[in-house]
Amino acid sequence: MFATAVNMFKNKDIRKRILFTCAMLFIFRFGANIPVPNVDTGALLAGTDSNSLLAMMNLLGGGHFQQFSIFAMGVGPYITGSIIIQLLSMDVIPALTELSKQGQTGRKVIDRYTRYLGVVLCFFQAATMTYAFDKTYHLLLNNSFASYIFVAIVLTAGTMFLLWIGDQISAKGIGNGVSMIIFAGIVANLPGQFKSTYDTLVTAETAGANGMLSFLLYIVVYLVIIVLVVLMTEATRRIPIQYTSSTVIKGKTNELTYLPLKINSASVIPVIFASSVMIAPVTIATFITQNDFTRAMQKVLSFQTWTGLAIYVVLILLFTFFYTNLQVDPEKISENLGKSGTYIPGVRPGAETKNYVSKVLNRITVLGSISLAFIAVLPYVIPLVNPAFANTNVGLGGTGIIIVVGVALETVKSLTSQATQKAYRGFIAR
Repeated sequence: MFATAVNMFKNKDIRKRILFTCAMLFIFRFGANIPVPNVDTGALLAGTDSNSLLAMMNLLGGGHFQQFSIFAMGVGPYITGSIIIQLLSMDVIPALTELSKQGQTGRKVIDRYTRYLGVVLCFFQAATMTYAFDKTYHLLLNNSFASYIFVAIVLTAGTMFLLWIGDQISAKGIGNGVSMIIFAGIVANLPGQFKSTYDTLVTAETAGANGMLSFLLYIVVYLVIIVLVVLMTEATRRIPIQYTSSTVIKGKTNELTYLPLKINSASVIPVIFASSVMIAPVTIATFITQNDFTRAMQKVLSFQTWTGLAIYVVLILLFTFFYTNLQVDPEKISENLGKSGTYIPGVRPGAETKNYVSKVLNRITVLGSISLAFIAVLPYVIPLVNPAFANTNVGLGGTGIIIVVGVALETVKSLTSQATQKAYRGFIAR
């Protein structure tokens, strides 16, 4: 593995891509420490420690929301916009559906629409969040209307600049630019997360005698989650396919190949969706006058109760099935198999192939959704079982690790693919 990494770095093209990616991420980290003017970050710091929504946004922003930097909104509005556009492209808006079928040209137009929607969502989210936080935590030093608009414009400009950095990484660097930005933010926040947990469990005055043992358990949980995420991300169900005799190249045998279907095609998206659905009502309730209904809702939807975790699991299962159906289309798979002259042994082409792929996809999605729900819920269960972890941020670890491990694996695959292509081209040139 180490030798492979060294050989990749010796490659001039790959080395330039790696260094370019590092330079872009350095700019990202530098800007993440530039606070928005006219903001009291200390007031927001207290809020992120007690608000689950702010903690989740802070996680996806790598701690930058906590500092209320110019990159505080991260790439979340763009991701939300892309999800909305994807949903609208599913026969909801015929024009978008037609664009989605036009290949690369259509995808460029859809991406442009996504960015426009991302700007609108970012400005609206930034303005409303700034107003709500100012009323709750007294965020702004000067809470005039012009100040709200100024902060919203600065945050929107920061998000758009992050998207530009992501585009540059995708074109001239390694991996997916947007994913790399999220990855870098979470990784940058991990040392502080471990340090705060160590201080809470070991060095704090309230720490018990078994503080070090609890911290070691905390590390073990992280390692277990990493192993489970790797297994879940890499696991595939291979459906055997075979070429028809007319498509077999002369001199080659008609050997079986495989159609790989990922166990978890939805990645971490269902976890983010489920968290948002549960946290949004609770967060809205914190900005209004408290009553019996709001207090009951906050208790039911809390991640610190078994009832809230049960609802969380159900939402993850539902969103996993929903997003998997968006990502994988059995009808399109059946059409592609027919066009390429391949078939599944024992299954007739056409509708029967579509039904077979759908049945297999539903079965593996059951396993994938259960695995995803287990990984996401496990860190929240630990504080309920062991109260020593009640004041730590271990609950966010599952989501963060799913993102980090997934992006890391995809980046390694991208580097390996580029190295293989370079070697192949060099071989052909000789």
